[in-house]
Amino acid sequence: MSDTGGIAADRLRSFVERIERLEEEKTALAADVKEVYSEAKGSGFDTKIIRQIIRLRKMDQSDRREAEELLDLYKAALDME
Repeated sequence: MSDTGGIAADRLRSFVERIERLEEEKTALAADVKEVYSEAKGSGFDTKIIRQIIRLRKMDQSDRREAEELLDLYKAALDME
């Protein structure tokens, strides 16, 4: 392992190359996700709503319930119900 100015160059290179590979994978996955949204839209689904559903599914049940209750409260305060 070669050190340059106290930095282990081989170790640094390894980190950088791993990050670059992961960034490439992330880009490919993002393209795949975009394609699935396009398929869903082509099948007549509203992609904005699908995105909301996915966001909600990531939340645990208590956080989701709290967010929905707050939304209902705000909508009621603005006479949106």
